[in-house]
Amino acid sequence: MVGLNVDMKSSPMTIGEAADHFGLPAHVLRHWESVGLLSPARVTGRRRYTRDDLYRVASILRAKQAGLSLPDIRAFLAAHDPAARKDVLRRNHSALHARMTALRSALDLLEAGLNCTHEDISTCPNYRAHLTELVDVGVPG
Repeated sequence: MVGLNVDMKSSPMTIGEAADHFGLPAHVLRHWESVGLLSPARVTGRRRYTRDDLYRVASILRAKQAGLSLPDIRAFLAAHDPAARKDVLRRNHSALHARMTALRSALDLLEAGLNCTHEDISTCPNYRAHLTELVDVGVPG
């Protein structure tokens, strides 16, 4: 994603320019508009994206990276009450934390594999240590 240091006071962006700015196809912005996430101004029937609209697109992109669904993103961005906004964020916080924990474990496994010098990685004690919790689940002790 390109930075938002574009001078847009004099010339808002077209949908194509806004989409290119974020490396997105224009149909994504149209879809987000159709589900109530965006509402760019119209000038002679054409969408015009202001700096505020670009911040909204950036918010949507980050929220999607965090795993929020489009309905949750809409609720989050539309909430005028901080408590309602926090409710949406709390619901998604634990799911994101769980995904981050799983990704950390996956990264640790890859690093163990990269550091392994055994001919057969499946016999490497360090590598196996990262798999023990999966192997021991449901296995009688």
